[in-house]
Amino acid sequence: MRRETGLILALDETDGEKAVRIAESVSDTVDAIKINWPLVLSAGPEMITRLSGISDVICDFKVADIPNTVRLIVEESVRRGASAIIVHAFTGEDSLREAVSAAGKAEIFAVTEMSHPGGMMFTAPHAREMAELGAKCGVAGFIAPATRPDAIRTVRSAARGLKILSPGVGAQGGSASSAISAGADYVIVGRAIYGSDDPKSAASLIRDEIRRLL
Repeated sequence: MRRETGLILALDETDGEKAVRIAESVSDTVDAIKINWPLVLSAGPEMITRLSGISDVICDFKVADIPNTVRLIVEESVRRGASAIIVHAFTGEDSLREAVSAAGKAEIFAVTEMSHPGGMMFTAPHAREMAELGAKCGVAGFIAPATRPDAIRTVRSAARGLKILSPGVGAQGGSASSAISAGADYVIVGRAIYGSDDPKSAASLIRDEIRRLL
């Protein structure tokens, strides 16, 4: 996955054709497009393939299952064109290793802590352990919340050299500059871009904020 702007669009739009138009409008401003279940369930898994013709696609399926099911989900995502898949780390070493193996040349990113307030309840206390486990299992990097920059610092200190993607910028209250300063390689922005009247301009503003720090 390229790193030219440090910006990833979380495209949680449920109108498939609108999603494609937004993706095309920001394709030269973002490094990748992250899609989740809302778009896949509304427009079908073929959206992975359509969007992969526009940009690198991260399938944010937060896979959390036994190794065999993890393998099947990762393989199907890659077959349809995904460049990366997000999985949960709390499922343990065997599931993480299976995800990495099934991904082939695609990247696996493991969640260490969710960006919403509830993420403080169970995942946050074990974020360092999960980062260390992910590094041991060969993941490409981690998801750490822009809403809590200290969490990014924790993951960065536990897994030097691996990528950190930080969601929660914009609607959730996190800032791109704080996340990058704390050690994130990319920030993930959703509603502040795809919900804007002018997604390209909104993405460009955040890109410029990141660029001042890179």
